[in-house]
Amino acid sequence: MAAIELRQVSKFYGPGPAAVADATLEIRDGEFMILLGPSGCGKSTTLRMIAGLESVSSGEVRIGGKRVNELAPRDRNIAVVFQSYALYPHMTVGENLAFGLKMHKLPKPEIEKRVTEVAGMLGIAPFLGRKPAALSGGQRQRVALGRALVRDPAAFLLDEPLSNLDARLRADMRLELVKLHRQLGATIVHVTHDQVEAMTMGERICIMKDGRIVQVGEPLEVYRNPANTFVAGFLASPPMNLIDGRLVADPAGALRLEAPGVSLTLPPAIAGSYQPHAGKPVILGFRPEDVHEEPVQPTWLPIEGSIVALEALGSEVILVLGLGGPRTVEISAKLGRDYRAPIGSRQRLYLDSAEIRLFDPQTTNALPRLV
Repeated sequence: MAAIELRQVSKFYGPGPAAVADATLEIRDGEFMILLGPSGCGKSTTLRMIAGLESVSSGEVRIGGKRVNELAPRDRNIAVVFQSYALYPHMTVGENLAFGLKMHKLPKPEIEKRVTEVAGMLGIAPFLGRKPAALSGGQRQRVALGRALVRDPAAFLLDEPLSNLDARLRADMRLELVKLHRQLGATIVHVTHDQVEAMTMGERICIMKDGRIVQVGEPLEVYRNPANTFVAGFLASPPMNLIDGRLVADPAGALRLEAPGVSLTLPPAIAGSYQPHAGKPVILGFRPEDVHEEPVQPTWLPIEGSIVALEALGSEVILVLGLGGPRTVEISAKLGRDYRAPIGSRQRLYLDSAEIRLFDPQTTNALPRLV
């Protein structure tokens, strides 16, 4: 296995903006790293530069401490699994698994041994004599993974490998990939635009936007402390509520956040962090699950509005609340599955003040918080 390092890597396809700009990232040996972002953000291009399928315009790609910019893909000892599976339709599953090993002229007994081991590991041994057309989407994805596994590469690069599967299979394959990573201890770089995949699979997430790396960190750290409003709004569904407002210091010295339909006095525990921004516009951010029906803690802050919509999802209810004002601001709240109320009725909810995050409207970056 091997660590992967990007040092100020950029990719230009022409005179326009860079597809990837100054990407610097260290992927530890044996780590499961997620590259996450919307379509066109540069994550697949970054993966392809690691694999050697795209040239690097500037910067360095290092695998196992060795610069590989000029190395051909076959010489990098990297296995790539694509969204489209890329199986040979005229070959059986066994022949697909063995093909790369034959190209490397491994002895036949060694090829048979590796194919048998990997087929058993992935549960595709009963299908070794079948052709891809006779397999389901999930089975074909396992064969594509198996073809990568038999090579025993230094790292695995997965380019949205689960996007063609239905929701149930996707959930099953997420679990299988996590178990496989734990079993192999392999370095895995997984590209996705699916936030659930990112949160449940990766040891760390690298979020990209417009060709640039925006934030890197453990899933829960990125989720709870987004670096800017893009990360706050992109990660999770429903996303973080973001409301334009202003911090006001009242005569008593308390710090109050004023926004359309909202007037919140910040508790002293967090007010000190934001005191330097008193009198300035800010963006208030909080997650839907940090809004509650009852004020369990005395520091929770009341928010009142009219119910715009309810989505009963079985395990929970997503409530959309209109806060009023000249321009109605809508927020989302995740409530218990038994919550019911008429559309248009008034509702008071309570915000866990400890989970409030504030952002600078000009830079969109998170304002520093001490607690």
